[in-house]
This record gives sequence, structure tokens and C-alpha cells, in this order.
Amino acid sequence: MNPIQQRQQLMSRRSLLQGGCGILGAAGLHGLINTPAAKGDVVYGGMPGLPHFAPKAKRVIYLFFSGGPSHIDMFDYHPEMRNLHGKELPESVRNGQRLTGMTSGQKKFPCVAPMFEFKKYGEHQTWVNSDLLPNIASIVDDITIVKSMNTEAINHDPAITYINTGTQQIGKPSMGSWLSYGLGGMNENLPAYVTMISKGRGQSQALYSRLWGSGFLPSRHQGVSMRSGKDPVLYLTNPDGITREARREQLDALAALNAEEFGQFADPEIQARISQYEMAYRMQTAVPELFDVSQETEETFKLYGDEARKPGTFARNVLLGRRMLEQGVRYIQLFHRGWDQHGSLPTKLRQQCEDIDQPAAALIKDLKQRGMFEDTLVICGGEFGRTIYSQGALSEKNHGRDHHGRCFSTWMAGAGVKRGFEYGKSDDWAYNIVENPVHINDLNATILHNVGVDHNRFTFKHLGLDQRLTGVEGAKVVKDILL
Repeated sequence: MNPIQQRQQLMSRRSLLQGGCGILGAAGLHGLINTPAAKGDVVYGGMPGLPHFAPKAKRVIYLFFSGGPSHIDMFDYHPEMRNLHGKELPESVRNGQRLTGMTSGQKKFPCVAPMFEFKKYGEHQTWVNSDLLPNIASIVDDITIVKSMNTEAINHDPAITYINTGTQQIGKPSMGSWLSYGLGGMNENLPAYVTMISKGRGQSQALYSRLWGSGFLPSRHQGVSMRSGKDPVLYLTNPDGITREARREQLDALAALNAEEFGQFADPEIQARISQYEMAYRMQTAVPELFDVSQETEETFKLYGDEARKPGTFARNVLLGRRMLEQGVRYIQLFHRGWDQHGSLPTKLRQQCEDIDQPAAALIKDLKQRGMFEDTLVICGGEFGRTIYSQGALSEKNHGRDHHGRCFSTWMAGAGVKRGFEYGKSDDWAYNIVENPVHINDLNATILHNVGVDHNRFTFKHLGLDQRLTGVEGAKVVKDILL
């Protein structure tokens, strides 16, 4: 939809209120807008006709491990790897794959078996790294592990842009923005889309705000980035000398001025900016309560771990994410940085897994205890995986791995997803997919399906095209992993 079309829609709505209902219509609208949220039972915003069908999931939380976690060392284990250790990766396996600049000059590509122990867990005897992920291993019967994820991107920025927006080119809306635009929010006092960032102890890549940006969608649908300090949302606190009542008067004056001059300017972005100011005003009371974890029980902190007591940690963000889900936030994305193990992988990966293992498992257990598991979709993964071959020298206790987009793993749980299930299969090198490939756009199509959206019909007119999150190359819903 272009600005002219947006202007026409806005003008027609205003004309209807002015000409047909007048003051009574405006009063009715005010009453509807100010109806208290009922924790997900009321929808604020969204597009007519959405959802397309009854959703399995009311809300989504995405634990995103930025940097490319090693699927080989976490979930995609093959016992045959022990016999491949130290041997050259056959060219027939690599098959001319484009390499990053970090390993393209290597003369040798020795295979590296995981330097950790694996065990089988759960009813279906699923391989999980028992050294690094004992807590996630305990919930393996509640999750689906997709071992055949793939992407064309081999470097961080295009890869993380791709999986979040459906394209490697910048400027497109993120998934959370699409859901905010299409489905709206479930609490008028909180945004529909929230992001938080934590930093691990491994090698970190930069994250850019465009990863939760709204692209060509109205700007009010961009993600709100919440921080760990005393001001979780920047500029939310009133400046010195400005009272809450004075801010209310300013917002009312701004809305009146915009209505008075509407016929002359009719800029949709002015409407979006006013909407954001109104949200900020309401968040002044909602956000402090949301971040006050003193209300949580000792049993909850024991479940999530002591790190949940420390602002800025992954564990704290997961706990806050659960609180946001309870309060009606539609889409939450928790970025955890530090998964780019080009060197010192045995040490750095262990540290990263120490950060995420207990809180990620705790989230599943907590949602189940609170009766939220059946209508909450949980996704956990990164932008790509790592190579079977070593980057740099391979020693007895140390090595690195390069980026690998041809095959990696992601796990999902909750609303509409099978439990205790593995999908897709890689070869003995965990390098190529031999069964049931799942492209990152297929993953996104499946997420949309679970919230009641047909990805093919969910479009926005921009630059003369019906743009969609899942691109134009025929993404599919992975129905085999769904209930």
C-alpha cells in the first residue's frame, strides 16, 4: 500500500465519523480504544480478515542465537563422526560450496568430531549434547528439532537479515512487524512486538535495529527494543518539569491539530507518530510493573537460575519474556549474541550453552505450569550452523568452525507443534541434507501458519509488487512437524 492509498483510507474513515456519527461516533470510538486489555482476549489493531483461519498460537517467543550455533556440537550428532575426525572432508561432500573469506584460503579441511559427550534422551531417544545441554535434554519430549534447515547466505549480516525479513537485502519488514501489522496487539498498554538483547562470552557480531524494523510497513509496527537499565525504554520517562498531566495535554493538542489540518496534509506517518506517542504514554505505567521481577517467587528463580536475578542476562530476558507473554505481547524476540566460534569453540560454546541451557528449558516448563504452552509458539535457533571441518589448526583439544548455511538445526515447541519429534536428516558429516529440507522461508511460512496466517495471502503493496515475508520462490508450510 502506497502513501496515497493510505491517505485515501484515512480520509474516508474520518469523513465517515464526521458526516455520519459526529460527536457520538467519536465518543464511541474513544470508548473502544480505552477498553482495558484482557490479557490476549482483546485485539488492538490488525487488518480486516486476519487471521485467515483459527490460529494455534496466540503469541510467539523467538530465542535467537546470533552468530550461528554449531548444530554439529548441539543436536545433529552422528556416531560415524568419531571415525571421520582428523580426516580430510571429501570434495564430493563439499561439492564446490562457496566458502567464506575466512576459510577459502585453507589448503586442508580436516573434519572435527564434537569434543563433547552425547547421549540419547526421551521417549524417542534423541541425541543431545549431554555436556552442554542437560536441561534442554530434559525437555526433548516437548520439542521438535528440525535438523534440515538451510539458507543461501554464508555471512552474518545477510543471513540474519534473511531469516528475519525474508530477503538478504535490507529495507524489508521483520517478522514481528508483519505480525504487528496483520494481527495487532493484545494489550493496549504494551507494544505488539518487543525485542531484547543479551551478550554472551563468545565472539559477537553486530546487531542492527533494522532487524526489528518495520521496513515499508507503517513505522508504528517496528519492534520496541527494551533495555536492561533503569530505563527499559529510552525517552519513556518524563523530562524534568514535565508532568504526566502536561504530557496528556500535549498529546491531545497534537491530535487536535492533526485533525484540523488533516485535509491539507494527511500524512500517514503523522498518524503513526501520534500512535507511537500515545503508546509511550500508556507504557509509562505498564513497563515499570512489567520489569519488577520482585513479584516472582523463589521457585521461579530456582527454575530459571540465579542469572535471572541479574539484569541484562539471557536468563533475565527469558523471564521477562514470559512476563510479556502473560501481559499480551504478540511477538517477542530475544537475541543472544556470541555464537560465532571461529576459534576456541570447545571453550566458547560451553560458555554460550551455560547461558541458555537452563533458562530455555525453564521457559518450556514455566509455560506448561501456567497453562500457556498450548497457545504459545517457541522457536529457538540462529541464522546458520557451522562446518564439520576445522577453521585454522586442529589440535587435540581446540579448533574452530566456519559458517555453514547448507544444513543447520532449529527447535520449536508449543502451539501446534509435535512433541518429541525430529524432522529432516543430514549426511554423516552434518554437511548436506539428505531428507526433508526446510528453507528458512519455509520456517517463516510455518510460523505464520501457526498464528492463523496464510503466507501467500498476507501481502503489502510496495514498489508495484505484492510484497510478502516469505518471498516469491514458493515457500511451504512444513505440515509434517505440526499437530
